[in-house]
Amino acid sequence: MVDYSPAMMTDMYEYTMLDAALKDGTANRKCVFEIFTRHLPEGRRYGVVAGTGRILDALERFHLDDDDLRFLSDRKIVSAETIAWLERFHFSGSVKGYREGEMFFPNSPVLQVEGTFGECTLLETLLLSILNYDCAVASAASRMVTAAKDRPCMDMGGRRTNEWSAVAASRAAVVGGFQGTANLLAAQLYGLKAIGTAAHCFTLVHDSERDAFISQIDALGRNTTLLVDTYNIEEAVKTAVEVAGPKLGGVRIDSGDLAALAQRVRNQLDALGATNTKITVTNDLDEYALAALQTAPVDSYGVGTRLVTGSGAPTCAMVYKLTERENADGVMQPVAKKSKDKATVPGRKLAFRSYEYNLADCEHVISGAEDQLAAFRPEEGWKDLLVDFVDHGQIDATWQGHDAIMAAHDYRAQALAELPITAQSLMRGEPVIPTETTVL
Repeated sequence: MVDYSPAMMTDMYEYTMLDAALKDGTANRKCVFEIFTRHLPEGRRYGVVAGTGRILDALERFHLDDDDLRFLSDRKIVSAETIAWLERFHFSGSVKGYREGEMFFPNSPVLQVEGTFGECTLLETLLLSILNYDCAVASAASRMVTAAKDRPCMDMGGRRTNEWSAVAASRAAVVGGFQGTANLLAAQLYGLKAIGTAAHCFTLVHDSERDAFISQIDALGRNTTLLVDTYNIEEAVKTAVEVAGPKLGGVRIDSGDLAALAQRVRNQLDALGATNTKITVTNDLDEYALAALQTAPVDSYGVGTRLVTGSGAPTCAMVYKLTERENADGVMQPVAKKSKDKATVPGRKLAFRSYEYNLADCEHVISGAEDQLAAFRPEEGWKDLLVDFVDHGQIDATWQGHDAIMAAHDYRAQALAELPITAQSLMRGEPVIPTETTVL
């Protein structure tokens, strides 16, 4: 990955707004921004939060070097005074929101950023690009994991998307319930399980399929997984067991009627004594294909294109909106848009989830001034959904790194189990619980 500044992964108008606000004095006004989505992708019943850890990683590197500043100056994007301000820039605000692996719904305050207008406005594009993509992938992954039941799903989508988004998708997929990835950079950066053996070209470059299998086993051992659909599957399975013996680790099928082929291959393997050899299937799988394979004797899945494109919903349509700001008298004042179909709820937010019989029944968003929210007391049994990620510029490292990803992986399963079971349906429907907003 090339060296770059997250502070340049933004739209130009973030910097032109900063420049104007520094000149008129509003850049130093305290503000609260909120990220939420007005609606889930059509037919989806819940979303899964992912990407917060990447945001914290980006905040650690959110500064401009000499080349960046020179670019902004040469293009006359900002004035010399703003260049001087940017030379000293360090995010000193606070960030709170839903933890990774948490479920979200329309109007859930997934992330809240508090600081000066100048520092908060620079974050908009970066935060939205991370959350919109990572949440989309994690949400799709969660649906796929549900459809796969207890069979592990692995990310194999790197070649179907941008090289950088492939790394993000691997991480988000694990938050969403996947077990590992074929992407080595993602495995390196985040300590994820890496998977992969050989492609069809490896078989084709050898003089025979047998030679290819012998080569792979000599290199990787008998526990490897052999790709058996280059030529004739039945012959390939026979050859695979002859070469590796009955302790062959696995075979992979990448084409055809996967359910029917898996059944035939399972029966053939058992007849050859390879009763413990696993069957992995790949080939443009999505949650619907996985559901259709539930009765087939498949042990694991490799998922690519549909995973990294959010299985038809590549974004969560999240927005970043100013909800409270300091006025000319230094008093914090709730603000809101009144635009048609884009109105927002003024004020900073609290968020809770209520339960009945141990199942979630409502998302409660409470909006108001800081002193009003401090005095608010939720009803007994409501779960507080907001956690602190950054406190006046100090990042809580608990939410970063491998351990945070694996904690999010486990938490997603727990949070999904707390929703009504209709959340796990693949049929189109409304959000599985309503969101009620109360303005104090």
